[in-house]
Amino acid sequence: MNIPVAWLQLTQQRVRFLATLAGISFVVILIFMQFGFQDALYSSATQLHQTFKGDLFVISSQYNALTSQQSFPRNRLYQTLAFNGVESVNPVYLQFAKLKNPYTGKKNPIYVVAFDPANSVFDLPQINRLLPLIQLPNTVLFDQASRPEFGAIARNFNRGNIKNQEDIKVEVSSYNASVGYKVKIGGLFSLGPSFGVDGHLVMSYSTLLRTFLDREASYIDLGLINLKENVDKEIIIKHLKDNLPNDIKILTREEYIKFERDYWSLRTPIGFVFSMMTIMGLVVGIVFVYQILYSNISTNLVAFATLKAMGFKHNYLLKIVFQQALLLAVLSYIPGLIITFGLYDIAKDATKLPIIMTWDKGILVISLVTSMCLVSGFLAIQKLKAADPADIF
Repeated sequence: MNIPVAWLQLTQQRVRFLATLAGISFVVILIFMQFGFQDALYSSATQLHQTFKGDLFVISSQYNALTSQQSFPRNRLYQTLAFNGVESVNPVYLQFAKLKNPYTGKKNPIYVVAFDPANSVFDLPQINRLLPLIQLPNTVLFDQASRPEFGAIARNFNRGNIKNQEDIKVEVSSYNASVGYKVKIGGLFSLGPSFGVDGHLVMSYSTLLRTFLDREASYIDLGLINLKENVDKEIIIKHLKDNLPNDIKILTREEYIKFERDYWSLRTPIGFVFSMMTIMGLVVGIVFVYQILYSNISTNLVAFATLKAMGFKHNYLLKIVFQQALLLAVLSYIPGLIITFGLYDIAKDATKLPIIMTWDKGILVISLVTSMCLVSGFLAIQKLKAADPADIF
């Protein structure tokens, strides 16, 4: 009996009702897009971390994020081999470089990952099966999911649009170099860009040292430690931290990923911006829904007073208002969700970022929107105090 009353009051002016749903749906879409880009930020920023194959990770004590290069002595990594429980280690060289678009001549930043291809550092089959190729001098693997600024390298390689695929070469240079170095595209893989990286190149460390003359082989950017089976990881970490110099940090995979995520969420403006925009969207939604419910109560004040005169309790009137708030939340969420699916696809194609809909995201947004509408209902019910039959009649 209660829900029809709430529904009839909401829909007695259909144009206003549809405009209300459109306004709240816009807030739903806004929140979805904020969460979508925020999740894409964290997922893309840590996607390279998640693909590395290792039990422990060694980084410089000055390390801030993957995009801020901080090298440390390679012998620090090799020193870990002296500890019981350490099976093997793999040094990794990381740095930004400039890749010259072979079709336009414009140079764009690209992220380089180099290592000894005899021992894979990736848990990616599409890279591991191509490792014999980068053992060849001056041969690299190109990230075909990179941003389009690098040109049609991947498309031409796949389609064989030139006479010989082996002749697909690109010019790579360090940021300070005036002359680039020609490398050959030996194969493709898919990793994708992030907010700080437009694309990736994978090569052997010997190719890296020939390409970037300012790099020193004795300094690396990341060390991967593989442990023996059935060893206590926590004990080994404690021994490593107690006996190695403090110019490095030893992290587990979870700590390494969390370290990067915390950098983007806590130590960069973009993390704060996403959180602030979400809060602002909710505040705007609360004010908007409050105005709608307050206006609806004012319009139907005589009806509410009549119900009181008929013997209905004040709590009954409160239920009507809160039911209206819940109806607005649910009916606005459905079109907002449907539209968001399309916007996510558009944004994903435009940015190449992993902007995807998840159950967790959907449940979080419906919870926030419902809470937003209920808060508005709570603020609007103060107007019901004016629904006194003695004053109105």
